[in-house]
Amino acid sequence: MRDNQILSTAESEAVIELRHAMHRRPELSNRETETQRLIMSVLDRFGIPNARTFHGTGVYVDIIGRAHGKGKAIAVRGDIDALPIHEERDDLPFRSEVPGVMHACGHDLHGSIALGTALAFHKLRDNFAGRVRVFFHPAEEAEPVGGRSIKKEDLLNGIDHAVGFHVSPDLPVGTFAAQPGAATKSADQFTATIVGKSSHGAMPYRGVDAISVAAAFINEVQKLVSREVPSDDGSVVTIGTIRGGEAANIICRSVVMEGTIRSKRPEIRRMLSRRVCEIADGIATLHRASAACIITEGEPPVMNDLDMATRFQNVVIENFGADGLHPGLPAEGSDDFGYYSEEAPSLYFWFGSREEGKQSGLHTPTFAVSDNVLIPTTELTIRYCLDLLNRH
Repeated sequence: MRDNQILSTAESEAVIELRHAMHRRPELSNRETETQRLIMSVLDRFGIPNARTFHGTGVYVDIIGRAHGKGKAIAVRGDIDALPIHEERDDLPFRSEVPGVMHACGHDLHGSIALGTALAFHKLRDNFAGRVRVFFHPAEEAEPVGGRSIKKEDLLNGIDHAVGFHVSPDLPVGTFAAQPGAATKSADQFTATIVGKSSHGAMPYRGVDAISVAAAFINEVQKLVSREVPSDDGSVVTIGTIRGGEAANIICRSVVMEGTIRSKRPEIRRMLSRRVCEIADGIATLHRASAACIITEGEPPVMNDLDMATRFQNVVIENFGADGLHPGLPAEGSDDFGYYSEEAPSLYFWFGSREEGKQSGLHTPTFAVSDNVLIPTTELTIRYCLDLLNRH
């Protein structure tokens, strides 16, 4: 990173202090009340007024530029919730003090980067026209997710661009990645219930075995991705739970299966949801059973705008050199930042955290990230947003 740092020493210290405080006292999705109070107190300490709440435990604040002209409106999101995982990193001086809860997905970093962005634009408000709306976003990890409230409450009305980010232990420290197109996949859930007819285990012909029908459904639904979806979409249909049966000598009457559907394309997403239910109905009918299929719609895919991704790559190279830009990561997980990218042209970038002793994956009890990634990533976010604001 070039030497002309935007954040002052006091602002940088506040960013790191928030990261440590959030990490020590992590809070699960929809319970981020202490985190909310902490963020609002830091904003107040730096003289940033009019912070507002949303989704019960979230915070957002508008930084209004005072330069001449209308300017653009930029949204920046940092999520703040933790995971129900017990931390196993005794080497961290700021390790979690809450048994069974930790920031295993880096949201302590994300929320702190959002803070640094708010502090910087508050200080720079005489130097830009327009508006920067910074979200401290709750409940990314579990329903009800904060992204749905963003959409429901129209909090992106008038926003020209949205910016999100995520730490990645798959990338080395000091590298960044963003490609146009899908950055994550959608994440829908389904519940398929097969109802047959119970009978004595020695007389299966008198019943309809829901377990054998469920097995046929499992076999058939696996063909969806391999036979009905283009290979470049990378869709996934996974059955994660199956419950049924009461005893070894009773023909099972009912089986309930739960699974997830992931896809990068809206049209494929809709097709897969429809076909899962069609297969459940068809297999049940074939075996003289009945089926009920419920689709629970989750996050849409995060879609990176072509122009925003290209500009981000240029900003990375300008500030970190060509070695700072990574070719990119496959779209595999999901993120409710997808609700942002549905509402406004968006950019979701990855920043690397992998270094010696800090190579564990996201959502693991030994996940850890050095403080050293925090300020450079915050500065990059600020410079990228300035670039968006200043572009005509």
